[in-house]
Amino acid sequence: MRRIDVIGIGLGVLVVGGLLFLGFKVSGFDSMSAGIWSQAIFISLLVVWVLSYIFRAATGTMTYNQQLDDYEDAVLQKRLDSLTPEELAQLQDKLDTSPSESSD
Repeated sequence: MRRIDVIGIGLGVLVVGGLLFLGFKVSGFDSMSAGIWSQAIFISLLVVWVLSYIFRAATGTMTYNQQLDDYEDAVLQKRLDSLTPEELAQLQDKLDTSPSESSD
């Protein structure tokens, strides 16, 4: 993530917090209650975000892991595409042999 992305997200969070506060004030809450409720919603969203991050980290479905898997698949596909038909047949024969035959 680039520095400008972090700044944009920070400003976005600040604006959303202010809009939540103003929304509560307009709907009839006093300043203290509007501040408490907007903070409560913000903390709840933060907890949900952290839990989703922990879940993605535990299951290995984070963006980095997905990008790494896609890259490895692309490299292997490129190597496979560059093989000649003879090399491809030789590789297929090697894969078709059972492990016990190759160790003899």
